[in-house]
Amino acid sequence: MRAMGLLKLYVAHESDIKEGRVTDVYFQRAAEVIRKSKLDDVSVAMEAHSYSLPAGYEWAVLGGIEEVAYILEGKPVDVYAMEEGTVFKVMEPVMRLEGKYASFGQMESAVLGILRHSTSIVTKAARCRLAAGDRMLLFFGIRCVHPAIAPMVDRSAFIGGCDAVSGILGAEMMNEKPVGTMPHAMVIAFGDQVRAWKAFDELMPPDVPRIALCDTWFDERIEATLAAESLGDRLLGVRLDTPSSRRGNMRKIAMETRWTLKLLGHEKVKIFVSGGIDESDIKGLSDVVDGFGIGTSIAFPPSVDIALDVVEVNGQPRSKKGKLPGRKQVYRCDAFHDTVVPWTKELKACPKCNRPVEPLLKPLIKQGRIVASLPTAREIRDKVLLQLKRIASLQTFETEPTFY
Repeated sequence: MRAMGLLKLYVAHESDIKEGRVTDVYFQRAAEVIRKSKLDDVSVAMEAHSYSLPAGYEWAVLGGIEEVAYILEGKPVDVYAMEEGTVFKVMEPVMRLEGKYASFGQMESAVLGILRHSTSIVTKAARCRLAAGDRMLLFFGIRCVHPAIAPMVDRSAFIGGCDAVSGILGAEMMNEKPVGTMPHAMVIAFGDQVRAWKAFDELMPPDVPRIALCDTWFDERIEATLAAESLGDRLLGVRLDTPSSRRGNMRKIAMETRWTLKLLGHEKVKIFVSGGIDESDIKGLSDVVDGFGIGTSIAFPPSVDIALDVVEVNGQPRSKKGKLPGRKQVYRCDAFHDTVVPWTKELKACPKCNRPVEPLLKPLIKQGRIVASLPTAREIRDKVLLQLKRIASLQTFETEPTFY
């Protein structure tokens, strides 16, 4: 129990995570039993995989690899993994840990927590990216999560395809610039929309886009017109963040605002929509607005369930029921045909289309040393966007791999 009177956040320090203290008690007890039973030398191979995806999902996008690499660094373990940002399917191993179970078993909770949480956010961001097409997609979701994990959430949303994030620390840790203009509180503090917009325009540096929040008190098209008349050519766009209790049909509100602005000679003013937007809303609005600010739907996505299971013990295939024993490799061709084979089997061409294939599981850690290059967040995002473009171009997408 925490001492009374002390102000502390309920967060784990990096050292707590890396040293295995953020774990379920049964892993700690298992380690004790194994040591006292003199089974310290038992070596295992454990694979991380998702045997099911959320309803309506055909694929997921892997996140959290960099953080897993850092928490396992220095431990006597070998790790193979798909690269961060790789699209994967059900039943495919995305990572494998090899070593003496007693040396890393207590890390299971932390490894899975990182992979599962980050992957869920990355995947939802990627789905929103596909829905938005070439429209601007911004992430405003750190107010939805505990501040201790805000940078992770920002990074996951960004690599999943968001164009930028609003979180200052998250953007800084990725070497990106945070985005965002004004909250309702600022407008309300001024007591007058026009005064607030003009003050923002006068005081903010030139590189900050002039996007006026246009739904505080009046009808959206009225406030949008006021903003355009007040800031003139300096106004890049207007943001409609109408609360759900007053929203009505957001598509019609956006169309009405667009029509009015064009009618009054402000056709260059862009329209951005935020506030409770999900991928289904994006699909219904992407042809009438210029961009979206997404928060909760990305920050709190459906969970991509990733498990970590023993598949070999002392070099012999062994697993619990419902899981496929033996170490595996996943090969992929550019048509996204995936083939899962035993680790010792090598494929040169896709069994379905004879195209060249690439192995997806690659060395990440060798005996505690990180051996893979860890790309930047922007490089991972570029990888994700290329895969999404390829998926969108396919007439059909096979949702499960072939086991060969």
